[in-house]
Amino acid sequence: MKAMRLSDSAEPPVLVEENIPRPQPGRGELLIQIYAAGVTSKELLWYPTTHSKNGERRSRAIPSHEFSGVVAAVGGGVVGFEVGQEVYGMNDWFAEGALAEYCITEPASVARKPANLSHVQAASVPIGALTAWQGLIDRAKLQAGERVLVHGGAGAVGIFAIQLARFHGAHVTATASARNHAFVAELGAEQVIDYQAVPFEKKAQGMDVVFDTVGGDTLERSWEVLKTDGRLVTIAAESEATPDERAKQAFFIVEPSHEQLTRIGELLTAGQLHTFVDAAVPLAQAGAAYTGAVKERRGRGKLVVTVAP
Repeated sequence: MKAMRLSDSAEPPVLVEENIPRPQPGRGELLIQIYAAGVTSKELLWYPTTHSKNGERRSRAIPSHEFSGVVAAVGGGVVGFEVGQEVYGMNDWFAEGALAEYCITEPASVARKPANLSHVQAASVPIGALTAWQGLIDRAKLQAGERVLVHGGAGAVGIFAIQLARFHGAHVTATASARNHAFVAELGAEQVIDYQAVPFEKKAQGMDVVFDTVGGDTLERSWEVLKTDGRLVTIAAESEATPDERAKQAFFIVEPSHEQLTRIGELLTAGQLHTFVDAAVPLAQAGAAYTGAVKERRGRGKLVVTVAP
């Protein structure tokens, strides 16, 4: 099968197309024929891409851990899935990813693909929607009527954070560039702050929850806009190793969830949640998707690689 693998010899990292054996599902696993895969741009530099779970150096990893496709084979002991079923989801960060014609995953990591979405649209959902759900609902314990500030409102995670916060009855403020103000407002943000024109802390105070997708100085300045009992969550990778205990406690990494993907799929099917594809490129151009070389991007939603016709 065709796969895009990380070169061990290039710096910075580059992807190389190779023909490798098709994987076979073991007990409790599913083999998925990949139709489309979502791109997380910084993934090539992350620890799970270059190391195994036991800490050993990892070689020639296949990136992209969110996808949409069709069940191609079912391992022993798997129930609830059958060959030919359309699914979407994400697999473990240390596993081989979905920039390939096939990949292995587990039933707990996928759910039935929403019928009203194409594979390209469905591949843009899992990581962004699960991150928003787990950050707002599981960690921040968001309540109806609370005030939420979402940083990066037009991004792959921000679009879902805004929609899910409004769905749960919160009042949403979001930061975005001027060109995306109308788009972010349509998602449900009642106040949109142009972070390039004015410091957001001058416009947003008394927040119950801050959902940070940016990190750095934005994260540091966010503490001052929270209420005394306010909660901050962040997905900025540098927060994992920060000496700031507040940021370390606020940081989390998204995890696969069949139950949450199923619920998200129901909201997408009902039109209560929407996804947005920034751009789509073929598998042979996947390297450009990770280097910022895709010129057709609109700066909103998720970049997707199409794998199967």
